[in-house]
Amino acid sequence: MAPYIFKEHNGIHVIDLQKTIAKADEAAAALKQIAKSGKKVLFVATKKQAKDVVAEIVKTVDMPFVTERWPGGMLTNFSTIRKAVKKMNALDQMMHDKDFNNISKRERLQVQRERTKLDKNLGSIADLTRLPSALFIIDINKEHIAVAEARRLNIPTFAIVDTNCNPDLIDFPIPANDDASKSIAAILKHMVEAIQEGLNERMLDKENNTAEDEVENDAAENTDEEGKSENNDEARPRRPRRKNAPANNQ
Repeated sequence: MAPYIFKEHNGIHVIDLQKTIAKADEAAAALKQIAKSGKKVLFVATKKQAKDVVAEIVKTVDMPFVTERWPGGMLTNFSTIRKAVKKMNALDQMMHDKDFNNISKRERLQVQRERTKLDKNLGSIADLTRLPSALFIIDINKEHIAVAEARRLNIPTFAIVDTNCNPDLIDFPIPANDDASKSIAAILKHMVEAIQEGLNERMLDKENNTAEDEVENDAAENTDEEGKSENNDEARPRRPRRKNAPANNQ
């Protein structure tokens, strides 16, 4: 982290905020492009100072996040995670079934406890049908398993890295304090705003493409109608010319 440290004061390393701003802008630009392409960014923050902040801010852009516990093998063994999600959906269907109240109270409690446990472990990743296109991590030392899995699968990583971290492990490191909730919130808001811009541009592009398709379809229909009209004129039989009757000489 030496290149990102401004100075040392009373045994405390002070991060160079100019470099923090530059790296944050670089990461935001990359996240904007990922969101614009319609891909998902998975946010990972299980430490106490960050979990509530992440859950509150990331929900606004409908991106998946892990704030309770990183399930080992979530990326490298994604099929197993999908099985757990399917099981949770099956429990949901069972609980909404009219015959659910007919089973014993003990069995109902067991189903409800299992459903609660799965929801706590999976959380918002239940809607993640495929591997995320990027990870945004807070405290890469604590989330070292997530970092290792992402690196193994060549998934781009974004992270807030403190002075006790190794930024070389991350593709887009943002030097900042990962223990202060205010610092985390400030950077997250910047990232989420960039993601929202990407989503808005994606929606605008879709609307423009739809409008262009409608114009092209209308033009094609008009051309077809004109062609049919000309063909009908050519195909319409012409009335034979009437011959004049010969004059009677009297």
